[in-house]
Amino acid sequence: MTADPTSTAALLRELIAIDTTSVNSNLPFVERVGDYLRDHGVEVTLVHNAERTKANLFATIGPPGDGGIALSGHSDVVPVAGQDWSTDPFEAVEKGGRLYGRGACDMKGFIAATLALVPEMLEAEPRTPLHLVYSYDEELGCIGVGTLIAEIARSLPKPAMAIIGEPTGMQLVNSNKGIFAFETELTGLEAHSSATHIGVSAIFHGAELIAFLGALADEMAARGPFARDFDPPYTSFNVGLIEGGTAINIIPKSCRIGYEFRPVPGADPEAIKARIAEFTENDLLPRMRKRFPDAAVVTTEGAAAPPLVPTDPSPAEALVRELTGANRAGTVAFATEAGHFQSTGVSAVIIGPGSIDQAHKPDEYVELDQLAQCEDFLRKVIAHAASTAPKG
Repeated sequence: MTADPTSTAALLRELIAIDTTSVNSNLPFVERVGDYLRDHGVEVTLVHNAERTKANLFATIGPPGDGGIALSGHSDVVPVAGQDWSTDPFEAVEKGGRLYGRGACDMKGFIAATLALVPEMLEAEPRTPLHLVYSYDEELGCIGVGTLIAEIARSLPKPAMAIIGEPTGMQLVNSNKGIFAFETELTGLEAHSSATHIGVSAIFHGAELIAFLGALADEMAARGPFARDFDPPYTSFNVGLIEGGTAINIIPKSCRIGYEFRPVPGADPEAIKARIAEFTENDLLPRMRKRFPDAAVVTTEGAAAPPLVPTDPSPAEALVRELTGANRAGTVAFATEAGHFQSTGVSAVIIGPGSIDQAHKPDEYVELDQLAQCEDFLRKVIAHAASTAPKG
């Protein structure tokens, strides 16, 4: 264990010990981080959810006002329930050049590195502001960043660019797929299983929805649009949840289906949603109501994150290329908050320590060398901010 309590590794240990699984409040996390920043003389703004049980954290080092660079990460982590961890997931363990714990790479490692370098940011007296932005409920569908962006529009400084520290092995990424998730609840009519002419099976009709989604997935795979740098290079679909019925000899009254699609840049998410709504509202539901007028098909939208689309010019990409010497930018198939920033006119890229291959798994870890590379990169960002006045 390092003797420096403000080193990246030490701070990461402390952050991992705060259980920010999305079902929990993240207030202990943002309050601890807020105290750390205030101890260094940095003003902190918390942007709460409506229930005031969770909050985004926004802090600026450097001159006030719009412009500057946001260093952005999410505070929440995915659950550990049902996973076979060899150590306590909320007690960081260092071994073999790695630091293990839930959130080590996704994405408390990046947050810890930004916090560890706060003293260097202050000492550099940046001419271009550096914004520390830590959100809640990214794992539930980029929920927190939406309230944060709304507050930026009302009262907070608007960054010129955002660096999202998701795990990319410290490689520059300028594009990611989006995600749109849904839950459809079908309500039919219970009856004895021998009276199929009377009952309306919610599961049978739910299976029709699943078959429709499967056909739509096949269409996207065959016709595109395609984004060749992704794997797979087309918009993908997944049905991840189905629940319904009470017994094998009862025609089921209810069926609940959870599904998602992940659009590539260039796909039209609204057109895809319209195709699904057209089927459920104008085909599936009328057939159910022919037999049972009170039948229902209700779809609720959950996670929603637009894709990050490569742009030319991209100030954020140009900066990271300059600082890292990267001659190309890659893509990632997982969703991030970058598209939300981009949708408001903030140039965004993704680069951070660790590998997505370790995220969401038991014994999640980040390599200490990756944290060191992240620190080196952030020092270059700090030096740029210290030498460059904001534009506009």
